Amino acid sequence: SMDEDVTAKKRAVGTHTSYMSCCTFPYSDQQILTGSGDSTCALWDVESGQMLQSFHGHQGDVMALDHAPSETGNTFVSGGCDKMAMVWDMRTGRCVQSFEGHESDINSVKFYPSGDAVATGSDDATCRLYDLRADREVAQYSKESIIFGVNAVDFSVSGRLLFAGYNDYTVNVWDTLKCQRLTTLYGHENRVSCLKMSPDGTAISTGSWDFTLRIWA
Repeated sequence: SMDEDVTAKKRAVGTHTSYMSCCTFPYSDQQILTGSGDSTCALWDVESGQMLQSFHGHQGDVMALDHAPSETGNTFVSGGCDKMAMVWDMRTGRCVQSFEGHESDINSVKFYPSGDAVATGSDDATCRLYDLRADREVAQYSKESIIFGVNAVDFSVSGRLLFAGYNDYTVNVWDTLKCQRLTTLYGHENRVSCLKMSPDGTAISTGSWDFTLRIWA
């Protein structure tokens, strides 16, 4: 039966010493990248379950991962409870850049579509943009009236818009370049825990603790 097939195919690929907070397939379905409450990230071979590389440097739980958009890039970014965003070389396991500035946990990280910058969302109620070439923070997305933490960030296809999901049940849409809030999406009845832009850029989906997934077009 179908059920038996599914069970037969399930298997443990990687094991951390604490909870696993995030995972992504970088470039192929042969490997999976994970982040953990044990403050490390790891790259695993899906078929064998072997760890190919581990990434040590965070001083707190790793909460989020994103790999560089370019097929040629062997880098990914992680964010954690040490308030740091770190860029890693997947081949060597080394941290190649680290960015500070947030005043609380980073819950979400996302590469700018060009791969030249990284956006972060934090419990400090701000999103920030770190430029990889300038090696520094270049933008902050915040207002005095926004006091709730950010759980999720994603860019529009062009990178012009930054979508951010908050603990006050809203999604704020920011102009990435001008750092101005363009609009707020209301509708969820509990914190917005995750969001994603559709690949063609026509819609955004948001998930919430209110048990609903919403599509905004």
